[in-house]
Amino acid sequence: MARKPAKMYRKITGPSYTRKSYMGGIPGSRISQFDTGNLSGDFTVAVSLTADEECQIRHIALEAARIAANRYLMKSAGRLNFRLKLRLYPHQVLRENKMATGAGADRVQDGMRGAFGKAVGTAARVSTDQRVFTVYVNPLNFLKAKEALRRASMKVPPPCRVVVDEGRELVKV
Repeated sequence: MARKPAKMYRKITGPSYTRKSYMGGIPGSRISQFDTGNLSGDFTVAVSLTADEECQIRHIALEAARIAANRYLMKSAGRLNFRLKLRLYPHQVLRENKMATGAGADRVQDGMRGAFGKAVGTAARVSTDQRVFTVYVNPLNFLKAKEALRRASMKVPPPCRVVVDEGRELVKV
């Protein structure tokens, strides 16, 4: 079956559903790395991508945003001139009541009777003004870091802002 659109899981509804030890069959997270770039470098500027609204971000969207930002920074700034940190972990388990389609499907299933759903993925719950990504760079690569975060913001559902955390006096904002 195809994946459902992200708008089905974007809003935070109901209590958190995170106790993975009680459930089985949860698909693994697609996020391959949480820290990329030069992990031992000493950088003076920190730039973050913050969410303007509270919502849920699926693990697939987080990985797509990480790849977009990392790829741009690798090409423009170079492998040793940045550090990219993903600050979220997808704890929230998403469920879906899968329905059969086609001829005779009404005889096979019960519709909404007992529609608890099966685990189909995970998501991270994000509150307003929470940091999603942080890029550490030197002042020379500040504009490249801003562009990388802008590209990453296109892959996640909430509207986002780029905020300078450290080193504001070193760069022209």
